[in-house]
Amino acid sequence: MRFVLKLAATAAAVWIAVWIVDGLEFDGSFWGFVGVSAILLVANGIVKPILNVLSFPLILLTLGLFLLITNALVLQFTVWLSGDVLDLGLTSTGFFWATFLGALVISIVRWVADAVLDDD
Repeated sequence: MRFVLKLAATAAAVWIAVWIVDGLEFDGSFWGFVGVSAILLVANGIVKPILNVLSFPLILLTLGLFLLITNALVLQFTVWLSGDVLDLGLTSTGFFWATFLGALVISIVRWVADAVLDDD
């Protein structure tokens, strides 16, 4: 059940990011959108910790601001997988602004959703 709630929160965050950020586009089906959300959820669980460990000196040097770049890299990886490899429909016009702002929006929405859904 917890995975389904996280998947729904991630799907809502991606939907809001596509809606707000110019440059992030989704042209696919409902199941494609669920697939994109699942890819992002798995990438946040596997790829992001690896990136954070490898970039730990930069994270320390920038006092944590480099974490925004690692979030953008994970979103760009998700865009690449869902757009070019699996053809699910998520595309980005440019790495820096569209993906960076999309990752920022997704992070904020996921933070709020996790605070609301936290049952501890």
